[in-house]
Amino acid sequence: MHSLERIGRYRLERRLGTGAFATVWLARDDELDGPVAVKVLAENWAHRLDIRDRFLSEARLLRRAGSSRVVQVYDFGELPDGRPYFVMEYADGGTLADLLTAGPLPVPQALALTALAARSAAALHEAGIVHRDIKPTNVLLHTAPDGERRVLLADLGLAKSLAQASVLTLAAGSAGYQPPEQAEPGEGIDARADVYSLGAVGYELVTGTVPGPPGKVVPPGRLRPGLGEQVERALLRALEPDRERRWPTAAAFAGELDRLAAASGARRDGRLDAVRGRLSGVTLVVAAVVTAAAAAVAVTLVLDRPGTAGPATVKDSTGRVAVQVPAGWAREVRDSGWDPHALGLRAGHEPGLVVADDLAHWSDLRAAVDGVFVGVSGQGDVAARVTALTHTGCHDAGSRAFSSAGWRGRTRTWNTCPDGGTVTESALAPAGGPAEPQVYVQVRERGDGRATDGILRSLRIT
Repeated sequence: MHSLERIGRYRLERRLGTGAFATVWLARDDELDGPVAVKVLAENWAHRLDIRDRFLSEARLLRRAGSSRVVQVYDFGELPDGRPYFVMEYADGGTLADLLTAGPLPVPQALALTALAARSAAALHEAGIVHRDIKPTNVLLHTAPDGERRVLLADLGLAKSLAQASVLTLAAGSAGYQPPEQAEPGEGIDARADVYSLGAVGYELVTGTVPGPPGKVVPPGRLRPGLGEQVERALLRALEPDRERRWPTAAAFAGELDRLAAASGARRDGRLDAVRGRLSGVTLVVAAVVTAAAAAVAVTLVLDRPGTAGPATVKDSTGRVAVQVPAGWAREVRDSGWDPHALGLRAGHEPGLVVADDLAHWSDLRAAVDGVFVGVSGQGDVAARVTALTHTGCHDAGSRAFSSAGWRGRTRTWNTCPDGGTVTESALAPAGGPAEPQVYVQVRERGDGRATDGILRSLRIT
């Protein structure tokens, strides 16, 4: 291959990888001052029109997906020798395969990462695309400027539109991740083929081992003692040789994995274990809802503020949520949003943040913590969900109306908790305006909860 220094306006820095048909380079877009990945068709395949068409099809399908959960295509062009290339989002966090180099992942993290990959696949399916080659090397991690990590599906070289996939006649996929219908020419496939591959990815993240052939998969609990029957059942259902017995959609599989990740996290000291979790027996909602949505792992920003006096203003990564807290509380922040489904509302990704002096013990009512969670909800009845919350081991001190220049709603107080502190739960709506957005606010305080009203008055949602 001829030596390349630039491709179009992109200055090449280093080779990221070479496959059977193409090479991917890390490059710099000097005009927009940012890194990109450039995929170039290999010289030895340039004369093959079928390979060229497949290469172009990948770029078109990525573009068609148009999702933040799938690697995005920015540009397309041809080299002077006629070989096509396309320019993509650069995922600087490596791949799931890179995470596996140190062995199996903690179970909650493995399940949550697989759930995020499944939601990426669901985004493809919604766009009418089946991937056909989901495996750890094709699931990328991207770090945003604020530190948030997103899971992205990549390499659509074998992808097809679902309309075409129903009549496919050629085998495709990678051993260990390939459903039986992709190995048998003439079978035809649908989105459940990707569900099988996602099950294989989850199996490998949990056990560190690629599953065996379809129908001969060793139950993952034998390789990971203590895994739990529900986790094993969820993974094996995805790996069913008979697609009629698999999870019906990638989204359904993701929902079950999210639930299991939360439960697994709760069993590990009652705290968030690498991703989202929920404290068993205690409905401390923020433990389950602070998520990175399209991210792999919740990111904690340490804001050491020694000697700072007065309140500190904290904002989420979108800039839509701002709240003031006592300076001593503003030591650690997760600002990447939340999923209202954890409160019993419609699932999705909404702006939100949690700030506290000790986020590692936020979910443990036995540990003294000062902090605040704020989550925005565009739909559903937040007040009804807050009314239904309980905190085992705390005394229900009742509810009261709250009103300020900006907000109206109700606040419930739980005191004499195991840590000796207080939890307040508030459901707010704009004062004198539209009913939305609604806001859920949870405050943990070592004292008697007197900081809550000032925090609520300081809240700003744009």
